[in-house]
Amino acid sequence: MKLVKFLMKLNNEKVQVELKNGTVISGEIISVTPSMNINLKNVKMTIKHRNPISLEYVNIRGNQVRLVILPDELNIDSIISDSMLKPKNLSTVAPVQKAKAPIRGGRRGRGRARAF
Repeated sequence: MKLVKFLMKLNNEKVQVELKNGTVISGEIISVTPSMNINLKNVKMTIKHRNPISLEYVNIRGNQVRLVILPDELNIDSIISDSMLKPKNLSTVAPVQKAKAPIRGGRRGRGRARAF
């Protein structure tokens, strides 16, 4: 399972996100996009060597995330096993091939066809 898919299932969980510039942001996950953009609410943001700031909402761009710290109470096994139970593709029968359209100009190639 990819990390992004895992994070997308963590709605309303309290997490800590550390950014590449050293800023630490903690809050509740609202949503996570496939590009790993993270929306948080009830946020406490601590910029490196400064006092913490409280914010209502924050959107974090995915490529700026260094790491995500999950709560100790989170049951990771149940989240992973839920995703593993769903089959990816149920079709075991080979797909029916479509009839090929006729090729323009036949199979001669370019130019006129000459008999030798």
